[in-house]
Amino acid sequence: MIKLTTPLKQEDILKLKVGDQVLLSGVIFTARDKAHQFLLDENFEKIKNGTIYHCGPIIKDNKVIAAGPTSSYRMNIFTPKVIEKYNIKAIIGKAGMDNNVLQALKGKAVYFSAIGGCGALYASSIKVKNVYKKEFGMPEAIWEFEVKDFPVVVTMDAHGNSLYEDILDKSKKKYNELIKWIH
Repeated sequence: MIKLTTPLKQEDILKLKVGDQVLLSGVIFTARDKAHQFLLDENFEKIKNGTIYHCGPIIKDNKVIAAGPTSSYRMNIFTPKVIEKYNIKAIIGKAGMDNNVLQALKGKAVYFSAIGGCGALYASSIKVKNVYKKEFGMPEAIWEFEVKDFPVVVTMDAHGNSLYEDILDKSKKKYNELIKWIH
């Protein structure tokens, strides 16, 4: 397990490779579809050099009840520009992102996968620091979280490697082997 603290340092990002397991501590910001559009349209300096978590948390009385990852692919359209504009160092989500995002990460950032269905478990390692854009509603607001030993896995690294692509390639090879065997 690799322990890292935000804001992430460039040398730490460049050491990470696909498959590395990380315990992340420090400040992260939630951002879903509406927040990403806001980040592109406005200036939100607090997120500079930061970590974005694709998450729509459930919060009650400023306490995190559940904060599991949401599917990142919905943010593909925004992410390369958000990385560039804010020098984002890491993104946390689930289900991966497209090749345009993989290219935008090169030399700059990583994509961490969090485990879907573990929202209550993740909540135990999160404290609310602040909330921005409350008018977007609870899941779409930008929540500033303090996390402690938040478990994630590097699934897209700063060197252009993607665990998703690796699995897809292996699956295609296995499929082709099976097709040949059947015929």
